[in-house]
Amino acid sequence: MVRNPMDHPGERAGAEPIRLLAIRDTPLSLDEVFQAVGDDSAGGTALFVGTVRDHDGGADVDELGYSSHPSAEAELRRVAEKVVADFPVRALAAVHRVGDLAVGDLAVVVAVSCPHRAEAFAACRKLIDDLKHEVPIWKHQRFSDGQEEWVGA
Repeated sequence: MVRNPMDHPGERAGAEPIRLLAIRDTPLSLDEVFQAVGDDSAGGTALFVGTVRDHDGGADVDELGYSSHPSAEAELRRVAEKVVADFPVRALAAVHRVGDLAVGDLAVVVAVSCPHRAEAFAACRKLIDDLKHEVPIWKHQRFSDGQEEWVGA
């Protein structure tokens, strides 16, 4: 019996494990990232969502902006490829927002699907940790007291 891939949207035989990588100035979608990592051979999917919080280091945050270096997407791909090489990743997705964001906005969404949950958790943690430390994206926080701070890779 021939299976129609449209009947099994999560199945992507022979598909590249890196399914979605982007740095965008538009709102991020949890559904898009979750759908990108759907794979019938994966028993575990881990998803991390980073949101803009209303405080940092004891100070109230009014707003923030993210900016990135032109090499950021290439660095994101390098980080993703390392995670794929180190874990049994079936599918991986990562998107990061740039531009001005408000409290509560999604700043970053990453997801990884693996055969088992422990691998998915470990790979997802590695992906977000390395993204935050190695991809040249900077956060410019503006505090209620008029102070400003730059944070980033």
